[in-house]
Amino acid sequence: MKMSLPKEDQYDVVVVGSGAAGFSAGLTAVQGGSKTMVLEKGRATGGSSNYTEGLFAVNSSLQKAKGIKVSGTEVLKEEVEYSQYKADARIWRNYVDGSAENVDWLQEQGVEFERVQAMGAGEATWHIYKGMGDAVIHQALQPRFEAVGGEVVTSAAAVNLVRQADQTFVVTVRDEANQDVKAVHARAVILATGGYLNNPEMMAEETNYDLSRLETVSSGKGTGDGLRMAWQVGARKYGTGMAMLFGGYLSDPETPSFKFMSSQMNVAAGQQPLLWVNENGERFVNEEVVYNFSQAGNALYTQAEVYSILDQGVIDKMITEGNFMGLGVYVLRGQKMDTLQEEIDAAVAADKTFIFKADSIEELAKKMGLAQLPATISRYNRDAAQGEDREFGKPVEYMQPVTQGPFYGFKLNIGAFCTMGGLQVTPQNEVRDEQGQVIPGLYAVGNDAAGLTGDTYGPNMPGTCVGYAIYSGRNAGQQVTEYLR
Repeated sequence: MKMSLPKEDQYDVVVVGSGAAGFSAGLTAVQGGSKTMVLEKGRATGGSSNYTEGLFAVNSSLQKAKGIKVSGTEVLKEEVEYSQYKADARIWRNYVDGSAENVDWLQEQGVEFERVQAMGAGEATWHIYKGMGDAVIHQALQPRFEAVGGEVVTSAAAVNLVRQADQTFVVTVRDEANQDVKAVHARAVILATGGYLNNPEMMAEETNYDLSRLETVSSGKGTGDGLRMAWQVGARKYGTGMAMLFGGYLSDPETPSFKFMSSQMNVAAGQQPLLWVNENGERFVNEEVVYNFSQAGNALYTQAEVYSILDQGVIDKMITEGNFMGLGVYVLRGQKMDTLQEEIDAAVAADKTFIFKADSIEELAKKMGLAQLPATISRYNRDAAQGEDREFGKPVEYMQPVTQGPFYGFKLNIGAFCTMGGLQVTPQNEVRDEQGQVIPGLYAVGNDAAGLTGDTYGPNMPGTCVGYAIYSGRNAGQQVTEYLR
């Protein structure tokens, strides 16, 4: 039975956060013999992990069965170089080496996998599970955790953390319904609160992003609770500033952000290697950058405003032949866009602020306030006809001419999934203090832990974020078992 305050006054382990990292940590700890509680401030468990599609692994049984070979050492080298050596190579080494076992362990808990695939131009490291992360949490990890004696407390926020002289902790838990509080004693604490993307004050302080341009697609619960409490007990602030961007995304105040994930119009507008222009109507990048969605987000952010331009010809092409680039498992790459025209027509009819339609380029430019758009499209069409992008070198197959009306413009915001980092951890996921020393009994996992990225996420190895959540949760659960012994 779930309660809004903990049943007991004392636990071996308190896990703050009930996503993939939190339940992996909690289940591993309770299986190791520790009296363990998982705290969740929301009414439902899982957080943003519910929407994940699959996890990273190399040399897994699923890859071996399909003849997929990916070198773990090459993955490590590529990811560390991609981070400009801000990532911890030791953490990556352990993560890579433990990734296949993560898949096996999940299967042992009842998780079923559908396939292994790549994303964009990346490697085939993405192990797609059935039922998405919602099934992983609610049909496997949480039931197993509760079946072996773990306690789950929902609608209960950890609001304060005190480290005592005997190196134990007091966690203040607040019932979110009636604001009652209870002090709980713990021999060890594992922080798995999912970062701070949904905390505007922290985002403004810790990052350089203009939040009005970010379209956050998450559970909304990543408000930096774990980071704040850890910093409060002397943890070093480390590795903040990174947000996982994922390219162009439509923004509509009448539509929750997550609903656009499965929208073919959103994918056609924001995720294709076609034609982008800025607030002046000028091209500014090789749009092929969409095949690395984090880099695409960075490219979009260099301009004050960004619009994608589609003509009826390329819309018809995506309807009949398939898109160029999808969005995860929500809209598959190469999928025929059978609802695209219907979605576009509905958006135009509803006079949505993100879409513009015109019968001519000149009319579209006037509606969008982009005086240079006709000249940009003229140059673009000339290069498309000649088979060479003389501006930015985009491959000719993506130089689709903009010639057939009606013509559409879409204003793009920048999608963001999460932040990663904030606490420096050892390869054992122990939290370090300001002097670089371990704070005994305090662990950080998943997006609260730094060490996996630099300032940009690496989607070239898809699934690394949730894969690390599961790996680091298991790692912390194993480490805390040894620590308590």
